[in-house]
Amino acid sequence: MAEPVLQISNLVKSFGALRATDDVTLDLYPGEIHALIGPNGAGKSTLIHQICGTHAPNSGTIRFMGEDITQLGVAARARKGLGRTFQISSIAPEFSALRNVMLAVQARQGSSFRFFKPVRSDKSLTEPAMAALERVGLASRATLPVAELSHGERRQLEIAIALALGSRAFLLDEPMAGMGPEGSRALTSFLADLKQEAPILLVEHDMDAVFALADRISVLVYGKIIATGSVEDIRRDPAVRTAYLGDHD
Repeated sequence: MAEPVLQISNLVKSFGALRATDDVTLDLYPGEIHALIGPNGAGKSTLIHQICGTHAPNSGTIRFMGEDITQLGVAARARKGLGRTFQISSIAPEFSALRNVMLAVQARQGSSFRFFKPVRSDKSLTEPAMAALERVGLASRATLPVAELSHGERRQLEIAIALALGSRAFLLDEPMAGMGPEGSRALTSFLADLKQEAPILLVEHDMDAVFALADRISVLVYGKIIATGSVEDIRRDPAVRTAYLGDHD
């Protein structure tokens, strides 16, 4: 069996007396979407922040592509290819969608920022940036300032930026948020293809999207993983139904 791309082992994070992450173990394999679900306050955001490096765990380990990254910072993890798409603040609202993605292309190339020159003529930046926007369905919005994009379009832009950075795994936090039915269907189809390029750890409240996309699901409740399995395993699990799924048949 293939080695996991991302491996979280016995992670613990406490805030005073509150144990927000309680001995969490999960993994992400090549070619899969592993969904993380749970009620509000379950600790999903705290767990994702630890994986990305914004919170340090009290104990446990995080391995990415076989390397222990537990002590690395956010930027170092991103350089290794751990793509996060929930940090809206990483987008420059005064720039166009295209220029935001060009910044990511430039970062991946390792070149210094050179926006004092006519960047629109620099095909080494514009062509891969436009290709990323095309993939997420934003090519027609490329020249618009980010401030004029809808919330859903900003989420698509975040994915384009992660693509341009050459991410080797994606952490998607509520990518369907702010999208209408048509946008959600389009993004669902896109993510189903994207996982073949890089696996996805998906945090999402839209259970229709989760059940349509996930190869495996882990359920987090009060900081603990109470179940991990296929969609059907999770649907049938009585503890999961009691704790979270409720009417979702």
